[in-house]
Amino acid sequence: MAGKKQFDMDTALDAAMVQFWREGYADTSLDDLSRATGLNRSSIYSSLGSKDTLFLRCLDLYAARYGEKYDAALSCAASDPVAAVRAFFDVTLERIADPDVPDGCLVAQSAMAIPVLSPGAGAHAEQVLGFQLVRLRTALKAGGLTDQKADAFAVHAAAVNQSLAVMSRAGASPAQLLAVVGVTVDALSQALRAPHQPY
Repeated sequence: MAGKKQFDMDTALDAAMVQFWREGYADTSLDDLSRATGLNRSSIYSSLGSKDTLFLRCLDLYAARYGEKYDAALSCAASDPVAAVRAFFDVTLERIADPDVPDGCLVAQSAMAIPVLSPGAGAHAEQVLGFQLVRLRTALKAGGLTDQKADAFAVHAAAVNQSLAVMSRAGASPAQLLAVVGVTVDALSQALRAPHQPY
């Protein structure tokens, strides 16, 4: 029975994540979460926590699920940093194109919602964004960029990655999103060919 309950809770957590992802933190009520998970309010509180606690768990679930994919994409950065960054963006583009998940990005939505989040939840959203920067910076340094350039490109790539989700929600076409990615990948390629010198 314990295994069955855990499976049910995993399923409920996934459903709650999709609800927050689709509607955002502010526009998701406990009634919405109840409908999404199939649990009543008391079961949500006892099994998944308060709305804030549940939101943080969903944010962590989302970050872990896609973080693994981003890490795999960047794993070849030391030998081919351009291909690694292109694969990094492919993870986002594939998620955007997936009809089975909501548009946009839960992390990007959470960052934009920081003013209405509790201080703890807002700080956690910032921390999740920070993980993305560390991931990119580490890969770019492994790929041969100087510390300064790796830092700059990490911030740029993270910003572009978040903007893809926002643009997709605003109706940008797949071709337009690919063009945005292409500019960033081309800039990285040029930076890698340039002599190593500080800005």
